[in-house]
Amino acid sequence: MVALDYPDAASAEALVNSLEGIPCFMKVGMQLFYAAGPGFVAGLKARGYKVFLDLKMHDIPNTVKGGANSITKLGVDVFNVHAAGGSSMMSAALEGVEEALQGDSSLNRPLVIAVTQLTSTSQAVLNEEIGIGGSVADAVVRYARLAHEAGLGGVVASPQEVQLIKAACGTSFRTITPGIRPAGADIGDQSRIMTPRQALEQGTDYMVIGRPITAAANPRQALESIIEELV
Repeated sequence: MVALDYPDAASAEALVNSLEGIPCFMKVGMQLFYAAGPGFVAGLKARGYKVFLDLKMHDIPNTVKGGANSITKLGVDVFNVHAAGGSSMMSAALEGVEEALQGDSSLNRPLVIAVTQLTSTSQAVLNEEIGIGGSVADAVVRYARLAHEAGLGGVVASPQEVQLIKAACGTSFRTITPGIRPAGADIGDQSRIMTPRQALEQGTDYMVIGRPITAAANPRQALESIIEELV
């Protein structure tokens, strides 16, 4: 999943054009979606890309239900909510999806996943700032179980927690892992990272990779190098 973390549609479009023909998901996050809007997502779908809309909804259940309904109507393939919103909120997201599908049977059923802990969250931040005791891994697995029980299809977590999540929730429960950095790449603001090969060996289902591709002098070559490492 290539993270299109750009401030405007033109910049993102240039990156997409440079990767033409390479099968991958395109991840549209807050910055790009708030700037370019639903039309950009529709454009990606029209070009045949699978889209992960990464807006991390976290609100009262009724608001998240409405948001999920609107997102489903965009035709995205994956979207997420924050597990910290609780079971009722996550269930409400699924209700929003179902209502959209009932209204238009031609729509794609998106995979709904939950964010456990951001990959920028360190042990100190978790304990001292967020106010959750225990280890980061403990918190991640707790949220993964909550998401699984609510009926969601997977979670966002660091590659370091993939095996723990699979053990707790089953191998069919999807893991979407940011914090992927090829060997020698700048880690940026990430705390819990792995190389693409290491993440694959952990058993992750999807890898979200942004700056190692988007900030590269030759993004296409960077993505092809990652694929070569994996195969």
